[in-house]
Amino acid sequence: VPAAPSILRRQKPPRRKSVRFDQVTVYYFARRQGFTSVPSQGGSSLGMAPRHDAVRRYTLGEFAQEQEVNHREILREHLKEEKLHAKKMKLTKNGTVESEEAEGLTLEDVSDDDIDVENVEVDDYFFLQPLPTKRRRALLRASGVHRIDAEEKQELRAIRLSREECGCDCRLYCDPESCACSQAGIKCQ
Repeated sequence: VPAAPSILRRQKPPRRKSVRFDQVTVYYFARRQGFTSVPSQGGSSLGMAPRHDAVRRYTLGEFAQEQEVNHREILREHLKEEKLHAKKMKLTKNGTVESEEAEGLTLEDVSDDDIDVENVEVDDYFFLQPLPTKRRRALLRASGVHRIDAEEKQELRAIRLSREECGCDCRLYCDPESCACSQAGIKCQ
């Protein structure tokens, strides 16, 4: 018969979790179709895989430098898109005339020489921009998503429409029998 463990034997101390202020840990996730967010237009919301596929640790200085590089690249793309839009508007006289040349323009037609990212203070300019549907779809495809669920587009449209209608039609008093709020189990709006 094996001996019972001694009550005098010490248990391992629990592992302490701590916050560190001298480094930044970044977890990288593969991009997936979202199904959890509602973009302001179109379908194909962006999401991420349930588990990270890479981890990287930075010092505070390295992280700040990495952020600066990433933000400059995003800013460069944003400025190129603005320049492309301006070129198209010029060729179509602000959208009043059709132009085959304008239709054929792409981001590759905007030279990096036309973009002056170095003289822009990134911290003053950088902010998250909503991505158009085509760009979100391109990001998903580039991330290896082969089949984009088209049903999400209709679901997102229904959600956006439902958000436009808030409350009920009650005016002076609430009639619980006809009040949509009361029937939904919430206070009359």
